Amino acid sequence: MQTHSLPPFSCSISSNMPELLWSLGGTLAITTYQAGKLIFISSVNNKEIIQLPRQYDKAMGLAVHQNKLAVATQYEVQVLANSNDLAKNYGAKPGSYDGLYLPRATFYTGEIDLHDMAWGNEGLWAVNTRFSCLSLINEEYSFKSKWIPSFITDLTPDDRCHLNGMAMERGKPKYVTALGSTNVTKGWRSKVQNGGVVIDVESKEIIVSGLPMPHSPRIYDGKLYALCSATSELICVDTTAGKYEVITKLNGFLRGMCKKDDILFLGLSKLRQNSSTFRDLPINREALSCGIAAIHLPTGKQIGFIHYENSVEEIYDVQFLDNLRRPSILNTLREEHRRALVTETNSFWSINE
Repeated sequence: MQTHSLPPFSCSISSNMPELLWSLGGTLAITTYQAGKLIFISSVNNKEIIQLPRQYDKAMGLAVHQNKLAVATQYEVQVLANSNDLAKNYGAKPGSYDGLYLPRATFYTGEIDLHDMAWGNEGLWAVNTRFSCLSLINEEYSFKSKWIPSFITDLTPDDRCHLNGMAMERGKPKYVTALGSTNVTKGWRSKVQNGGVVIDVESKEIIVSGLPMPHSPRIYDGKLYALCSATSELICVDTTAGKYEVITKLNGFLRGMCKKDDILFLGLSKLRQNSSTFRDLPINREALSCGIAAIHLPTGKQIGFIHYENSVEEIYDVQFLDNLRRPSILNTLREEHRRALVTETNSFWSINE
């Protein structure tokens, strides 16, 4: 009996996921640094999921603001902007897309291991993991350092605490997560299972400690949520009492979170079995699938899922592109982007003479 291998990026989905995405009126954007892709996941006609992957080497943090999108890669940050007008005539079948993200700027940061990113009042913020600081993406330097934890003494590229997550409030960073509060090169590895912290950016105080690999802090409706990756738990943090409540527990290394209405979309990754950092985690035998979980926040119940069968094993970030049911994207590897001309008042596809 002849068997056929699955096509790339094959996935199984819960029966309600197409309808859920359609009803929310938008598209999921995920990054997978292991596969080097930024992937748009859209619902078509309420019944079908369609994916659009684009190559971005070691794609990590995603930032979304109005019509802009930024993606952190191994050596660069690329900023893109959506053109609804050009989307109408893009592709083999004009009218297929309602948005088209086009590259607008590339910042050559070098390999500084950027994690979470977000636009704020001062520009594009990024968690600079290698230098243990919060930074602004800058056209003059590799980055502009804006904040470091109180326990970090030097601005050097040695990943002292594995600063990774950033929660924004009123246009500026409010809380960050780190895998440790150590001040030596990769010192966080010694207590990777329970050395994680949440830090108040303004006061620099550690408000919660002893966390199992915290990632993706987010403020929703005035409450701070985060993902405890090592235990696969979604938590809500009491920032005053220094405690947290477990909202739900899943099977997978949790990282990447966004919210639309009452629904949270969480990224789940497989564990790297050959990594000494991951193989002893409590969820070692449970984190066997990679994908997206849809959680109904008021009840904490999982109401939908996407599970990758191949190609994707690790997810870093998850964002929601509002009011775009089926957008497309052009990276700089595709020559088409050079023909896309957008002004303040109009847009054109140039014609090669």
